[in-house]
Amino acid sequence: ENPFVVQNCSAFSETLLESELFGHVKGAYTGAHSAKRGLFEVADNGTFFLDELGEMPPSLQAKLLRVLQDGTFMPVGDTREKKVDVRIVAATNKDLNELIKEGKFREDLYYRICGVRIHLPPLRERKEDIPVLVEHFLKSLPSDKPKRFSEGAMALLMNYHWPGNVRQLENEVARAMVLSGSCEVIEADVLSPEIQGEIHTDSRRQTSFEGRLKDAVESLERDMIEAALSKAGGNKSEAARILGISRSNLISKVQQYGLG
Repeated sequence: ENPFVVQNCSAFSETLLESELFGHVKGAYTGAHSAKRGLFEVADNGTFFLDELGEMPPSLQAKLLRVLQDGTFMPVGDTREKKVDVRIVAATNKDLNELIKEGKFREDLYYRICGVRIHLPPLRERKEDIPVLVEHFLKSLPSDKPKRFSEGAMALLMNYHWPGNVRQLENEVARAMVLSGSCEVIEADVLSPEIQGEIHTDSRRQTSFEGRLKDAVESLERDMIEAALSKAGGNKSEAARILGISRSNLISKVQQYGLG
């Protein structure tokens, strides 16, 4: 099968993103102890999905335009061109026309990539997709036993406006699965306060206006990390995936809360 490569353009600094996309030669910069193939080379004769394209720095936009126009690029630190045949698919939640006006996105690149445009409405405008997406996430996320949301919990999910769209929904499902513990039915009381519409008191945690917000947030964070580590059998990489954070971030928080 032809390769399908994915890269989020907001995930790295400009220097690291350039190396990820186009590769580098040995000694190209401090720490480049060996040569590295870029993702464009990996995606040769296949498809490259660039997510969050609106976050790509202008200098890299120029290199991307060259790939689109000529099918060529130059790895960092190299003097030789490489040639590739790659289909580019891009996504963004930014208004590229506004970014062009602000000088943050190249107009010539815009016209190169916008031949076929698909507008995906925000999740709040297609709420009939929520039960389907929830079912998908329940099946794809790791769990000791099958889980489902109660009717009340699902009603709250359907009623929420989801400013973070599908990613926020996925994170909410993962969070609810962790907090529901061994229960097969996920009840409304484990959903985030903003989804419940009000902060309430339950037998597991007393919420009041006493004390600092920072302490309350840290307490919840500690509980979620403990639950994720338990569910993952102590595997920090899996626990980080459940929580939607990097492994290094998880390790730092484990040390912070004395959970290691």
